[in-house]
Amino acid sequence: MRKSLDKRRGGMIWLEQETGNVCINVRGENASKFRRKRGCPCLMKPNEQNFSKSRRLKNQIKAVVTNPYNVIVLVAIILLTYLIVFPLVDMLATTFKLAQRDLRSVPGGVAGEFTFYYWQRLLASDMSMNLLIKPLMNSLVIGAGVSVCAITLGSVLAWLMVRSDLPFKPFFSLAVIIPYMIPSWVKSQAWLSMFKTPRVGGAPGFVASIMLKAGMSTETIETVLAPIAYGQIAVIIVLTLHYYAYTYLLVSAALNSINSELEEMGEIQGASKSLILRRITLPLVLPAMLSAVILTFSKAIGTFGTINYLGSPVNFRTLSSELYSNNRSQNTQTAFAMAILMICIASLSVFINQRLIGSRKSYATIGGKGGRSTPIGLAGWKPLITLVLIVFFIVGIIMPVMILIVESCMMTEGTYSLSNFTLYYWIGEGNPNIMEGVPGIFKNSNFKLSLWNSLKLTFVNGVFGTIFGQMLGYICAKGRGTFHGRLVEQLVFIPYLIPSVAFGGIYLSMFSKDQTIFGVTLIPALYGTFALLTLTSVVKHLPFASRAGTSNMMQISGELEEAAAIEGAGFFQRFVKIVFPLSKGGFISGFMLIFVSIMKELDLIILIMTPTTTTLPYLAFQYQNQNCPQASDCVAIVMFSIVFLVYALANIFGDADLAKSMAG
Repeated sequence: MRKSLDKRRGGMIWLEQETGNVCINVRGENASKFRRKRGCPCLMKPNEQNFSKSRRLKNQIKAVVTNPYNVIVLVAIILLTYLIVFPLVDMLATTFKLAQRDLRSVPGGVAGEFTFYYWQRLLASDMSMNLLIKPLMNSLVIGAGVSVCAITLGSVLAWLMVRSDLPFKPFFSLAVIIPYMIPSWVKSQAWLSMFKTPRVGGAPGFVASIMLKAGMSTETIETVLAPIAYGQIAVIIVLTLHYYAYTYLLVSAALNSINSELEEMGEIQGASKSLILRRITLPLVLPAMLSAVILTFSKAIGTFGTINYLGSPVNFRTLSSELYSNNRSQNTQTAFAMAILMICIASLSVFINQRLIGSRKSYATIGGKGGRSTPIGLAGWKPLITLVLIVFFIVGIIMPVMILIVESCMMTEGTYSLSNFTLYYWIGEGNPNIMEGVPGIFKNSNFKLSLWNSLKLTFVNGVFGTIFGQMLGYICAKGRGTFHGRLVEQLVFIPYLIPSVAFGGIYLSMFSKDQTIFGVTLIPALYGTFALLTLTSVVKHLPFASRAGTSNMMQISGELEEAAAIEGAGFFQRFVKIVFPLSKGGFISGFMLIFVSIMKELDLIILIMTPTTTTLPYLAFQYQNQNCPQASDCVAIVMFSIVFLVYALANIFGDADLAKSMAG
């Protein structure tokens, strides 16, 4: 209740509630006139009541439209719908349109008309076994195998780093992130350099060379090494060494949020360490582990580069490699149908993940009392575990890089001697007898162009992607629990479900022609332009950028903005003076996440490359396919060096941390 002064009568009236233009329970002198003046419906005529309701509706609409936050949400939804939903719908519609080249296969067909031909060809034809069934089974085996191995390895490493008294943690914490910076296709190159066989690989790898010097026959070497060097086992091992980083980051974040008192109470009650791990620790980190399964499984079934390096020599095909082949041969409808199936598989895995997690997401591990983390002693196992980790990091990180460096300095593959040492592939002037006369990479104009394109692409996408990611993260964080917050969150997640090769193909198809509405050209054709590369990369990496932004914004209390609003600060003033400065560290971490992802990206851009837009990953891919692995190794080493150097500088001077971006 509050007082209100009637200036004309000098009297005082009492208002128990005032809502807009409606006054309720007004008492005192001139109450009736006050009610009528203020628009109280109890004394208003019907036409006056309608006028008051319409005015209130206008005021409410005006308040919504003039609120900058609502405008940002609306613009974000429109852009996400146009850049994500429309291409997805267009991809689906394309699978039901008959192409001109397939008119002979469909008697009486008309180009562009509705047809089930491509789905029937894919699902129920004589070609289905080789075109779909075998590649699908290979993809599922790869996805399941990589998920199990990566989740196990990443979870164990996370527990050792967070909950144990493992020595040298600062070193191990950095070393465990490095594999994420090395592209999986670079690891594939290193794997081939180590294990490839003379007959299939064209030249012996390091192990095969040792076996040859030991007097073993070529047939024996093929029998022993071929199953390890190529195919299913090789792909699973290489992808595991790459994708375990997802599990490590997510599980370590979950373990950091657990108060060790929970485990100590179980120990006081007489529970063994294994029982505590099963009944206390595991249920608390299970949501993080299942989320890691989704990330790993979706990435594994959609990867192309590793399959091309390790699978193609032995004709090991997956859905991603079939998708690339069909897209490359202009069988766009069939390729898009495969992409739809992969999206359905990924969506099904997300649905199962949500069902399995269920109410487990509601575990509260942080309370107002505060918490602490007491390391668990490894006792006599500490030296052995430390030694195993050191060996693992030497084999999984240092050795692949060293192998690439050694091979890049070999004139002839498979000959490991000082007489075969050369720097030609680095600084050679050009010899007609070597690499068809192409000079070393530092004297090569194609390399310089690719380096410039990669740096330009990563920095431009890093800046724009991070800005958009922070804005979307702001919407998701501030709108958590609301309809628009959930809608933006779901829209942003869609690109992650679309295989990278297919996503590049969608944008190539969509933006190869002018985008017009009512005859007005909104976006001109972008084929062969840097703008298409930028747009494709930014949108594809929005899930990670938004996740980093959400994690960042969730750490900023809404009370700070509320206090500024009370003092009269506008939305943009609050964002510039409060939100942005407080989110600077997360901004740098988000930038690094996008920078690392795009610098090593191959699958996404492989279909939209042109001679003027070539990047370092694509140049390395070309060299490998042209049987110039030494030059490919040189490019890969330069690319990894750039990523590691930029991340190290950002970590030292900007407090960048990939764990903050990915794990939230």
